[in-house]
Amino acid sequence: MTHLWVRAEQRPHEERVGLMPDGAAELIRQGIRVTVEDGSQRAIPIDGFREAGCEIAPEGAWTDAPEDAIVFGLKELPEDGTPLRHRHIMFGHAFKGQPAGRDLLKRFKTGGGALYDLEYLVDESGRRVAAFGYWAGFAGAAVALKCWAAQRQGGIAGPVGVYPSSDALVAELSAEMATATERAPRAIIIGALGRVGTGAADLCTRMGVETTRWDMAETASGGPFPEVLQHEIFLNCILANPGCPVFVPAEAVTANRALSVIGDIACDPTSDFSPIKVYDRVTDWERPALRVHDAPPLDVTAIDNLPSLLPVESSQDYAAQLLPSLKSLTALDAGVWGRAKAEFDRHINTI
Repeated sequence: MTHLWVRAEQRPHEERVGLMPDGAAELIRQGIRVTVEDGSQRAIPIDGFREAGCEIAPEGAWTDAPEDAIVFGLKELPEDGTPLRHRHIMFGHAFKGQPAGRDLLKRFKTGGGALYDLEYLVDESGRRVAAFGYWAGFAGAAVALKCWAAQRQGGIAGPVGVYPSSDALVAELSAEMATATERAPRAIIIGALGRVGTGAADLCTRMGVETTRWDMAETASGGPFPEVLQHEIFLNCILANPGCPVFVPAEAVTANRALSVIGDIACDPTSDFSPIKVYDRVTDWERPALRVHDAPPLDVTAIDNLPSLLPVESSQDYAAQLLPSLKSLTALDAGVWGRAKAEFDRHINTI
């Protein structure tokens, strides 16, 4: 029997989950065994999973799960170097040359396990079957506007936290932007036609921010793109991949620019293919803005778990997208799972 083990997230502030109770009930009805850890910080209460018929395990018990269990989480595992013997479903961030990614692959190599990376679950056309993109874009645009509002007050953005709903986030942001003494900023969104860009554009629309929306057609020339520097806010919604053009070169910090906030929503600064060359590390909830130049200020915000700011809405959306693929876990060698395993095998063979 296929056994799906939903682990508790161990990263601070991470309240999302990739399976909802109603989805778990569907999996159980089709003969999949489902175990859910009782996470201390999950936005979706454990009682719903229990009522759906799931087995409930203590937080962190996945390390002792049966050998044949498929361990399902979202964000990274603790970087403790232990061998990984299970098959894991998660965002591994291990296939684009990231330094920590190679360490993760070594753990799989040593333990004999396998990684089915959620970023690489794709259909026959290569399109991802599930993504948090919309809510990443929505929350990322909101944090970028928070950075801009803080600059207008002569400071730098303070901590962000979990919001019960998108309406609550918009209400707080509206109050912060109302303190600005100048007109609303102009934003340019690159990747505007995708899931991430759509979420970012929707947030900007709700906030009355004028936006320039670019996608593949506008960036096909490969750059340079001086138009980016002519907007107060740049929202990058394009994943770093081979051939991705540079949108903000290193010399932009001292250039004549209106640009004062970069929201790198795609957030892959350690990749060799990052399109933003003025920073080299992610930011976090406690310090969402990284100041890369003082006068005039240029702040970068690059939080790599943005949908976690809105854990209920983002979990509901993502789980609904992923459920059809979870139903096919009984055929791990084919379809979406077979393609993900082939990608893992290609990279593990370099270790």
